[in-house]
Amino acid sequence: MARYTIDEQVALLMQGTEYGDENLTKAMARELRERLILAEKENRPLRVYCGFDPRTSDLHIGHTVPMRKMRQFQELGHDVTFVVGRFTSLIGDPSDKDKVRAQLTSDQAAKNAETYANQAFNILDKDRTEIAYNDTWLSKLSFKDLIELSANFTLQQFLTRENFRKRWDQNDAVYLHEFFYAIMQGYDAYHLRADVQIGGTDQLFNIITASRKLMESLGEKPNIGIILGILPGTDGVVKMSKSLGNHIALNTTPEDMYGKVMSIPDSAMPSFFRLVTRWSPAEIDQIEDEIVSGKKHPRDVKMALAREIVAIYHGEHTVETAEQQFQQIFQQREDPSVMDRVTVSPGSSLLDIIVDNGLAPSKSEARRLMKQNGVRLDDEAITDPTYALELESTVVLRVGKRRFLRLEP
Repeated sequence: MARYTIDEQVALLMQGTEYGDENLTKAMARELRERLILAEKENRPLRVYCGFDPRTSDLHIGHTVPMRKMRQFQELGHDVTFVVGRFTSLIGDPSDKDKVRAQLTSDQAAKNAETYANQAFNILDKDRTEIAYNDTWLSKLSFKDLIELSANFTLQQFLTRENFRKRWDQNDAVYLHEFFYAIMQGYDAYHLRADVQIGGTDQLFNIITASRKLMESLGEKPNIGIILGILPGTDGVVKMSKSLGNHIALNTTPEDMYGKVMSIPDSAMPSFFRLVTRWSPAEIDQIEDEIVSGKKHPRDVKMALAREIVAIYHGEHTVETAEQQFQQIFQQREDPSVMDRVTVSPGSSLLDIIVDNGLAPSKSEARRLMKQNGVRLDDEAITDPTYALELESTVVLRVGKRRFLRLEP
């Protein structure tokens, strides 16, 4: 990356941040500037980390938002540590939950951790990324250590958190072990002697309150919290989530990824610009100015956004084909010229065909699509989940707007 001034570095690294408080935003930007100046004077990189609890192996682009920020730090020459929360994931972060999270087993956490790290290298520079596992230091803390660490916090501090307060007011259980999560995360930052910790807005308490306070009490300069906004789903409204069906999976095809980006509402584009692209603040400002002035149509900008996201996860060489298929299907209203073929035995369940070939993640999702007229054989909508296939000729199965399969007798 070309040489950036300190002001340009601060603008880039603060891009996409949300603190919910203007004074806190200014304070973090000021501290970041000071730390960058000091690091330059001392001729050393900043120590930057983000923790990831491997509670699932199915990642979507919403999971990659902090990874994109880590990559920006890497490109500016700083040291980045990808912390896999094999210990914290056994509890589960309660930050964005209004009920206690199910606890993972060690085997589940280890298996998911491997998938997380592998998929992270779609974004991070593998040769410049340190992978660390927080069980290697957290598991060595004694009960005495935990007492001393927890003595830095009050029960009232935790109960000011909206999710805990809501459960408390509703007389729902708030378990003691849930409080340990923020303390353990703070100890991660201390152990790594981190200059910067990255997380989403759901991590505000853990990073700004717990980590900074714990580091300072243990004699270290408190780290700077880079608190990023939450990426909305394809509906443009609520947080991207697989359970809500508004996600863009990392392991999907370039064509599906392109089409899903094109489905987001125009109002959601600024969040995608800032959180999941490689575009600089100046480039984003120019794009937004051109939309406002009418110089660029939002559709054309969205196509550029779709090309950018597909290129990140699948490579530049996949973009043209993905775009051509989108135009063929949605602008010219044609079936894709190339699609997978499956030979179907008489009496085969259409529901099974859909799920077995990855056109829907589960039978329940396939049934939902059927009820919404989202499953078609050629031009006929199939709404019966018990439908059995009796083919006399080849037909095209279409599931949703972007998933196709050619069925042959």
